[in-house]
Amino acid sequence: MIEFVRNVRLWFAPELIREEGGTPDYRFSLANERTFLAWLRTALALIGGGFAVDQFLPHLRWGWRVGLALALLAAGVLCALRAVNHWVRCERAMRRGEDLPASRFPVLLSLVVAVVALVMVLVVLAGWAG
Repeated sequence: MIEFVRNVRLWFAPELIREEGGTPDYRFSLANERTFLAWLRTALALIGGGFAVDQFLPHLRWGWRVGLALALLAAGVLCALRAVNHWVRCERAMRRGEDLPASRFPVLLSLVVAVVALVMVLVVLAGWAG
């Protein structure tokens, strides 16, 4: 937990990361930043999908529409937060010469998206309109 709190502090003061270890090859730091930006694009797509479900499926029963929209919005929020946390963790590991941190988040995100997609397929096939 203490490590997580330190990482959150580094979200808002990334210059403090330079106090750890040595400077990695800039190509690796830039690759880490590109990965961060890819996660942010994924978060924005999930958030956009959540709003799309809510706004463009008015005939879907309220509970299904709101449930699917909230699942996508929550996944987008988690993805955005995970992006910055993963960026900090990777940058620190590179500076220390450690292995990059493993993450279960891609599996979790994939499962959420797959479940939402399957529910949407069922909704479309069953024609559950409100």
